[in-house]
Amino acid sequence: MKKIKLLSAMLLAGSLFISCSDDDDSTPAIVNEEELITTVKVTLSPEGDGADITLQLQDLDGDGSDKPVYTVSGSLAANTVYDGSIVLLNETESPAENITLEVEEEGDEHQFFYTIGTGLDLTTEYADLDEGGNPLGIEFTVTTGEASTGTLTFTLRHEPKKPNDDTLNDAGGETDVEASFDIEIE
Repeated sequence: MKKIKLLSAMLLAGSLFISCSDDDDSTPAIVNEEELITTVKVTLSPEGDGADITLQLQDLDGDGSDKPVYTVSGSLAANTVYDGSIVLLNETESPAENITLEVEEEGDEHQFFYTIGTGLDLTTEYADLDEGGNPLGIEFTVTTGEASTGTLTFTLRHEPKKPNDDTLNDAGGETDVEASFDIEIE
């Protein structure tokens, strides 16, 4: 009887020791969760005279049932160079969290891509680089041509292949946010 009690006590103590072990493989790994981006604000400032043009996508409920709201503050002038910048916000927090800062810090893991729709006469060029000397795309230039209309799409990719040929087809990675705007050049 003493042997059974002693054996039972040893088994109980052993199972407690094992369950309290520090190197438990069942602990979930910490995942670098992506930030919620509710607002994409693109500002285009003409070199020389003229008012800034603002392109904005706002989706305050994220993946909720409300549709995103797209706004374009005006038309672009023909044959003009614009300095562009992109700001990403999480407006579900107060004050709004500036996600752009995280994208800059992790520049080697991010890149914006600009897709110009058929019929729109403009070109884009990167104006900033990540630590590895590859395009990041938070800052850029837009050069307009003749009067035209079409879409301009901004896509932020997480962990794209770098270097790449600056197109989505060659980028790989996952899309963090994508915003398409109807543009008119007058």
